[in-house]
Amino acid sequence: MFTATANLTLPSTTTGSFPRPRWFDVSMLGRPLDTCMLDVHFREKFQDALAVVLSDQERAGLDIVTHGDFHLDEDLAGRAWHHYPLQRWAGFAGDNLQPEETTAPWLHYPPGTLLNEIYTGWRWPHVVDKIEHRPLDYPKLWRMAQGKTRKPVKFGTCCSQVMALFLDIHTSKYKDKRQVIWDMAEAMNKELLALRDAGCRCIQIEEPTFHFMANTYGKDHEEVKFMIDAFNREVRGLDDVELWIHTCWGNPNMQRVMEDTSYAKSIEIYLERCRGDVWTLEMKDRNQKDLELFEPFKHDLKKKICVGAVSHRTLQADRPEDVAGEIRKALKYIPAEKLIVSSDCGFGRQGCNREIAFYKASAIAQGCNIVRRELGMPSTYVPAADARLQIDVVPGRDVAPKRAGAA
Repeated sequence: MFTATANLTLPSTTTGSFPRPRWFDVSMLGRPLDTCMLDVHFREKFQDALAVVLSDQERAGLDIVTHGDFHLDEDLAGRAWHHYPLQRWAGFAGDNLQPEETTAPWLHYPPGTLLNEIYTGWRWPHVVDKIEHRPLDYPKLWRMAQGKTRKPVKFGTCCSQVMALFLDIHTSKYKDKRQVIWDMAEAMNKELLALRDAGCRCIQIEEPTFHFMANTYGKDHEEVKFMIDAFNREVRGLDDVELWIHTCWGNPNMQRVMEDTSYAKSIEIYLERCRGDVWTLEMKDRNQKDLELFEPFKHDLKKKICVGAVSHRTLQADRPEDVAGEIRKALKYIPAEKLIVSSDCGFGRQGCNREIAFYKASAIAQGCNIVRRELGMPSTYVPAADARLQIDVVPGRDVAPKRAGAA
């Protein structure tokens, strides 16, 4: 069901996370949001930070905005993206390094590399009891964000199955990871339904592991089939929500995690076998590899396709003309009414600064406008590109100050 993108052509957005302002130096550290909001310093900084990140996206000209993942702690390489639910649900305890023998096969890297430092430095709770839902405060977080903008706020959250990559079982209540994943999917579903009931109509589930696992085991492997079932359980009941499925190839401190980054073995899974309305793909950083896979689906796409037109891994501020070029490539295989334009992944999680993120976001919006005009469609107003609103301008004659005493 399309809500946020229903009446938009080539809508512009970003994946989710944004760099924090330098003064936004508070974290929740596992505490409930209500507890944190009793601290007047946290309350002021958190609400002001939300207002800033939403204002930046509106000024950049984006059609769909996000809350920047500002509820997540600013920790090593974005660990809090996974950690936020794990700190709050029942059934978890401790803060432990994960032994090499239980680390997922995709996450082993040699000493002397940044990914080795990240994956050996991250700490995780153990599964010590039955996993049960406890509030994550998503409804309140969405209300605070949506109350600061008239544009639709896309609310993103980490998927249960990707969190399970880092969990070791230390209880007889679970025999294997499948049971853990299923209980987390049910717990997340309760939170997503509460978010829906609060009024949010654009929810992004981030990083189901189908594309990782299909490349490793094959698209019809029993583990892949289970993950599809678990994902569909996680999003059950969200029929009146525009549901986005975000996929990338890793983004701890802007680093790519995988070598084999093809969607060839998972395209049918995402388009046909899992519930959802929008599928987001990392494309710019991969030189638009796999776009041609959409040719057979061009006239029968059941989901909208959101392609990354700027990379979150490069620190060059893309030009609008470059983004327009990426959109034109995508339009060869994906109809305009089914295409959404975004960043490959989020700009937060330690690697990028606010200025670069802002101008990348604005390049997305301006690039969409270039192609809209080429297609004879109306464009979106981009305040950042308005010559009248530039900050440092030498006044022209028509705005020169009058001499003292002049009439």
